[in-house]
Amino acid sequence: MNNKFKFSLLTSLLITASTVYADTSANIDDSHSRNILPANEAVDTNYLLDLGWDSKYVSEGRNNLDKGGIFWGTAAVQHGNLNVYATLGRADDQDYTEWNFGLEYAIALSDTLEATVGYQRLEFYGDERANDNEFFSSLTYSGIKWLTPSIAYTYATEAGGYFVEASLHSSWELLENFTVTPYVTQAFDFQYATEDHDGPNHFQFGLEAEYLVNDQIVLSGHVSHTIAQEDIKAEAKADGIEGSLDQTYAGVHLTWNF
Repeated sequence: MNNKFKFSLLTSLLITASTVYADTSANIDDSHSRNILPANEAVDTNYLLDLGWDSKYVSEGRNNLDKGGIFWGTAAVQHGNLNVYATLGRADDQDYTEWNFGLEYAIALSDTLEATVGYQRLEFYGDERANDNEFFSSLTYSGIKWLTPSIAYTYATEAGGYFVEASLHSSWELLENFTVTPYVTQAFDFQYATEDHDGPNHFQFGLEAEYLVNDQIVLSGHVSHTIAQEDIKAEAKADGIEGSLDQTYAGVHLTWNF
């Protein structure tokens, strides 16, 4: 099993559950999205519990499981701009378990530009035992109310390579406390998912939705589709895999912030 599987915290699932964040881009679609909480000017401590399920475990445009989906559970603590978290993933139809332990720091560069830096340790249990270390960062611009561009970077020590994703999210509050966010993402692989090919990895698009049940509880979900590009196609050709390499999957999360 690929030793670079991972799950990271998802922005809309890990923000404080209040309407002040109703137009924050959700990024609940992909395991790379790690903007956990916005920069917090007040030095407060917040706690979060999240439970979720995805119909497939898709990362780097690939389905990481042979069959079935995966359950996720996350506990996170935010103090000021520092977030510390632990995430457990468990496949629902095969022997696979994953732990992620990490921390992330948010930096408000200006009123409209925010950066994050972080580290996470990954432990994998299944047919094979593996682990990895990842260093990541992101940059998000919020100066346009209806469009949020962002770029995310991940470096894995085991692979000795990095992965880059450029995204556009457009959030719309259709009803009070109910927001939908269409998005597109272009991903590039540089010896992170594969060693033999660098460049375009996959293109992804989808729709995210978030409902603020109250000031503490958020219900969110997504439907996403990936289109395989050169990196995935070259890997499949080398492995003798034929057929469609695109992925369609969905997920739902329930988050409690206190």
